[in-house]
Amino acid sequence: MTKDLLSPTSLGSLKLPNRMVMAPMSRSRAMESGVPSQLMVDHYGHRATAGLIISESAPVSQQGVGYPNTPCIFTQQQTAGWLRVMNSVRSKGGRMFAQLQHCGRISHPSHQEENALPVAPSAIKPTGSAFTARGYQDFETPRQLETSEIVDVVDQFRQAAQNALDAGLDGVEVHGANGYLIDQFLRDGTNNRTDAYGGTIENRMRFLQEVLDAVLDVFPAERVGLKLSPENSFNGMSDSNPQGHFESVVEAISDRGLGYLHVTEASMGFTGHIEGSARNVDYGKLRSLFPGTYIANNGYSKADAEFAILSGHADLVAFGTPFLANPDLVRRFRDNLPLNTVDKTTFYIGGETGYNDYPFADQNLVSAA
Repeated sequence: MTKDLLSPTSLGSLKLPNRMVMAPMSRSRAMESGVPSQLMVDHYGHRATAGLIISESAPVSQQGVGYPNTPCIFTQQQTAGWLRVMNSVRSKGGRMFAQLQHCGRISHPSHQEENALPVAPSAIKPTGSAFTARGYQDFETPRQLETSEIVDVVDQFRQAAQNALDAGLDGVEVHGANGYLIDQFLRDGTNNRTDAYGGTIENRMRFLQEVLDAVLDVFPAERVGLKLSPENSFNGMSDSNPQGHFESVVEAISDRGLGYLHVTEASMGFTGHIEGSARNVDYGKLRSLFPGTYIANNGYSKADAEFAILSGHADLVAFGTPFLANPDLVRRFRDNLPLNTVDKTTFYIGGETGYNDYPFADQNLVSAA
């Protein structure tokens, strides 16, 4: 059978009706307590026709919080909130993984217990500003994690995975991308440690390996994914050798039997074809090093996604803002219907506007009649 974007496939024992993934998109619509809100219950339920939904980032502890009103996954109340979200998705036939995140240095004392400094692999201040409940404030230089503290952070991921399992999620994605804590350990622009977690490539990936070990204590490998972003400069990130380093990372995790590898190709905001010159990493090589399902992500159009599937570059393709603005994106792609226009000014304002008020195609037809 010919593979295309709308053809069914499997992720281990999980059957997917199509190869379209709803990408993780933080939109600050949770309650102040970090409990997923009714807005989120409705939002994810409306998009259940995606082959797979990957949730927005869910911080694994208060220490891991980096933004206001993000849905967390470290208390019983938060776990109960995710259960409501998952029940909504499953009632409509959907499948959903929770993305487990620790923001590390991309935080602010106002998000931390007792206004503590954010933690990081090294005391290197990020560029830019932190998004807080009082608006944007300058980042502060983070506190370097003590070697003895790292085991506690690993345990935060283990407990978060258990909470995701208790909430009925189909699996979890470990967020090792986009400038957050795991990525901060991986890349030498943010890791200048001299202990067992810094210096060599093997040392810099040690924290990731330990987090994967912890999560795999809870979920079978086929229900665990990993997200990486080898050359994404978001959050002030850099690496002196992204090609060589991330080839080593992918090779190191390739025998774990993970459900998938999810890759942000190029830097965020890039749009173009797979072979576009703006990409400075050979993602085809990374894909060839990983024996399991590969999810391509970053600015893919429908045509680019179809080419990625047909050429074998990707098994699944993740879409972000198209799913935000089109709850019925699968149907629109299938029937070649026009897409709603995205309003970026409403991404983080809270409430229904720009979140749950994008119309389904049938609503557009009714209003045009």
